[in-house]
Amino acid sequence: MFRNFFTAKRICRAGIIAALYVALTYAFAPVAFGMFQIRPGEALTLLPLFFPEAIPALYVGCLLANLASPFLLYDLTIGPLATLAAAVCTYLIGVALRKYTGKGAAALKVGLGGIFPILFNAFVIPAVIVFLCSEGADATIAVYWTTFASFLLTETVWVIGLGTPLYAFVSGMRKKGVSAFTDSKKKTAHTLPSETQESPAEPAPPLSQQNKP
Repeated sequence: MFRNFFTAKRICRAGIIAALYVALTYAFAPVAFGMFQIRPGEALTLLPLFFPEAIPALYVGCLLANLASPFLLYDLTIGPLATLAAAVCTYLIGVALRKYTGKGAAALKVGLGGIFPILFNAFVIPAVIVFLCSEGADATIAVYWTTFASFLLTETVWVIGLGTPLYAFVSGMRKKGVSAFTDSKKKTAHTLPSETQESPAEPAPPLSQQNKP
């Protein structure tokens, strides 16, 4: 079972997703951490709609990206776990709506799949920053809800704003059958040499039969 799941293509794809998340986070450090975060890599959280290997990839990517966080202890535990839980939920939406191709299918999948990374991060990460990493006047309910609103806004921008064109791109590549975006193996038709050559002419009948009236 696991041998069929962890194919070379899926492992490579997971590595690319994790590396992209880390690179996009470090590119915007230090504003990728704190009460107001710029994390365009969150657009990648829609990829579990297509790829199950994106679930561990996002977890590992978030874990490695958070090595640069000032809230190191909590961002190496709670943060990646929130990303993992959201990725699993997004994947389940993709499974549930896999066969749905009706009008507005893409918008429905992006909307339902994207709501989990938005809400998980908006609720969990502000709680870590405000109640576990702050003291005094910074650790209040009012500050929590202010940070919640900030995360809700920024996560929506990254997940929906950037994730929608990413979803459209990946979906288009899969419809075209581009190998890097699909798991199916292309079957090439092999033509036998005998099928491409002209069939030999039938032998002429014996002379005795040709001379019969």
